[in-house]
Amino acid sequence: MRMRKKKNLIPRMERCARWQVKDPYSMMGHWRELYPEAEEIWVEIGCGKGTFTVETAKQNPHALMIAIEKVADALVVAMEKARDLDLKNVFFICVDANQLGEIFAPGEADRIYLNFSDPWPSKRHCKRRLTYAGFLMSYRAALREGGQIHFKTDNRPLFDFSLTQFPIAGYSLSEVNFNLHEHGVQGVMTDYEAKFSAMGIHINRCVATKGELPDPPLPIEDVALAEPEPGTRPEGV
Repeated sequence: MRMRKKKNLIPRMERCARWQVKDPYSMMGHWRELYPEAEEIWVEIGCGKGTFTVETAKQNPHALMIAIEKVADALVVAMEKARDLDLKNVFFICVDANQLGEIFAPGEADRIYLNFSDPWPSKRHCKRRLTYAGFLMSYRAALREGGQIHFKTDNRPLFDFSLTQFPIAGYSLSEVNFNLHEHGVQGVMTDYEAKFSAMGIHINRCVATKGELPDPPLPIEDVALAEPEPGTRPEGV
């Protein structure tokens, strides 16, 4: 969905400047200085309008939340929500997802959230999916050993594809759920998630934990391009 252009974008961004890190590359290894009380650093890739971001930060004052969003018109709405709640443990940055290894020191992040990422449904665009094995390998540079990726999507083909990609990049899967809210709301919802759930659309979720890389390595290219049929599961899931 295309984001509408916001009126007075620049002055609105300036009024929320306290919550934006404009030079995230200079913060490598120093993110906890923004919030010394932080016991963990959580990173959300593609925070959108920030409903999930600010509510998660509000409920978890022990964690420093770093939210990434490329679209300024969405970013300003998210920052305004953080400002209105006067949150101290959330900050926003504008970079590409594949640059995590350039802004976080090795092992600096404890958790990564991927919520309702663009499914890029065409097979020829599979390498653009944020759960493509190539992206998952790049996240390893920032994520500590035993750190986790929490992934949610309404798109079942994307979810099935993703379940094949995590093991390739050395992540073990747990909490695999194909209908997260079947018995009531579970956890903090995004705006899209609330909308889709109200329409009866199933929400898929899993947790991927960083472990050892496969030995010998699995072929990223071959497996990524050989996608499962919608509704199928990889062996063992």
